[in-house]
Amino acid sequence: MSVKAARELESLPSDEFQSLEGKIYRTIEQLKAAREAKQHAEAELARVRQQVASQRSEVETLNRELVDLRREREEVRSRVEKMLNQIDSLTAE
Repeated sequence: MSVKAARELESLPSDEFQSLEGKIYRTIEQLKAAREAKQHAEAELARVRQQVASQRSEVETLNRELVDLRREREEVRSRVEKMLNQIDSLTAE
């Protein structure tokens, strides 16, 4: 602390000094609370990012499965149509 600041503090009346001291302690407590809130927010952000990455992986897996199922459905549809055509040709004779 500079000499000038120390002299100013000495010249402050007791109640003003106590008021200033109280403000400083409240500011310190607010800073602590803000830091704690920041840590909690960062932890929550990390958790959410991990969750998003996991869901993105799951979505990719489900999309691949959907493509496979659609392809399989088309193959089954084609086979059923061939069988129906063969049945139609047999009954038409």
